[in-house]
Amino acid sequence: MRTFVAIVSLSALAILIAPARAQDAAAGERLFVKCRACHQVGEGARNLVGPQLNGIVGRPAASIDKYAYSPAMKGSGLTWDEETLAAYLRDPRGKVPRNRMVFPGLKKDSEIADLIAYLKRFDADGARR
Repeated sequence: MRTFVAIVSLSALAILIAPARAQDAAAGERLFVKCRACHQVGEGARNLVGPQLNGIVGRPAASIDKYAYSPAMKGSGLTWDEETLAAYLRDPRGKVPRNRMVFPGLKKDSEIADLIAYLKRFDADGARR
């Protein structure tokens, strides 16, 4: 019985200390289909209902020229690092109340991480990294 308990305990410990699942940009690209009606990325990306998302990681919120951001987004003071993007993608209205984005958010941490990994592939000019 002690051997069984030891094996189960070691297995549980191995699961707890195992590295987190890596971000999967290819999975994020498939998830971007949910965003595509309002946003574009890549060379030639333009603003649609939402702003283009090239170079979003590290960019201040409401900083794309020729896009009419909501007063809430303009006054948010956010910079889109991975943590801030994750919180916004989980609950856009909760992170920036009164913003205009109608997307309800992603609930799975893995999907959020994958989508951010995909977005990180694009420089500000739309070139793929």
